Amino acid sequence: MDMYCDKIGVGELSPELLTHANINPSTGLATDYLNHFNEVVMLLEMLPDIPDCAEDVLAWEPADYITHFSASKFSAKELAIRAYGAVDLPLRTALEKCIGEVDQEVISLQKMLGSAEVTGELLQIVQDKAVTVIRPLLSQAGSIIHGHLPDETISTEESTQADVDALFS
Repeated sequence: MDMYCDKIGVGELSPELLTHANINPSTGLATDYLNHFNEVVMLLEMLPDIPDCAEDVLAWEPADYITHFSASKFSAKELAIRAYGAVDLPLRTALEKCIGEVDQEVISLQKMLGSAEVTGELLQIVQDKAVTVIRPLLSQAGSIIHGHLPDETISTEESTQADVDALFS
């Protein structure tokens, strides 16, 4: 039996400790994880202008949440790993599914770069895919980290209020 009874918002996973560590206090997830993906997407986006970035793109490897933080210089990496174990299953599953899609997209672009003659046209295709497919997936992952499940539906009343709020912000 686990000697810890970890629950987001309680004890060592209190909102204060999580917030201080730059971990979302309501979900227990840290946006720092997305840095692993933002780096490769930035390289993909620069490829048409700096084709030498292809080597760095090809060297990139997927890393799940625990692997990322285990190897990270993130100051609260142990807390991030511990909190991940207490994240609500639907939220963790949604993040893992979304990140799986990001990984697949990057790997497919790596295969394109590694197996084809690298032309300006290919680099433009790769850049476009990074911008139109991978960036939106990372945005979705960020939303999940902040507690918004992709299938969540909001009521018409909430939607209308959000539209009104958006007009005045």
